[in-house]
Order: sequence, then structure tokens, then C-alpha cells
Amino acid sequence: MEVVMGIIMHAGNARGQAYQAIQLAKENKFEEAEEALKAAQAELVEVHNVQTDMLTKEANGEHTEIDLYMVHAQDHLMNAITFNDLAKEFVELYKKLAH
Repeated sequence: MEVVMGIIMHAGNARGQAYQAIQLAKENKFEEAEEALKAAQAELVEVHNVQTDMLTKEANGEHTEIDLYMVHAQDHLMNAITFNDLAKEFVELYKKLAH
């Protein structure tokens, strides 16, 4: 459960930072938007580390139980990754519109 909650927490933080980046870019606060994107990326790195640890354990024969909680956590992560990618595009678009 600790792993699941870690994934959900970091994924949620990443999505929140990516959303904040879009809002800042809408206000032409591009430096702050870039900082929010960096914070989002840092959260995604944390989740990646959790997953790498899980994959390493799996490769070593330590199987992770896959239940609805894990599926839910992975869903949060995939949404955060997608949202982060789109936020980067929105920030760039707002930069172009501002010039």
C-alpha cells in the first residue's frame, strides 16, 4: 500500500504542478511556468524511481501483487505523464502567442 500511495502522491503532485504551469503561462508568467514544469518533472522522476524499484524486485523474483489499488495508481501516473506533456505544449503555445 505504501508503494501505491507513493505513486498516487507523486503523480498527483506532478499533475498539479503541470496545471499550475498552464495557469502561469496564461498570465504570461513564463519563468514561473517553467519552474512549475521542472517541479512536475521532478515528481515524475520520483515516481519513475518507485517503478524502477518495483521492476527490479520483479526481475529478482519478488512479485508485486496487482490489485485495484495498483491499477488505480498506474492510472494516476499515466494521466500525470500525459497532462505534463500537454502542459509543456501549452506553455510553448502561450509563449508564441505573447510575442
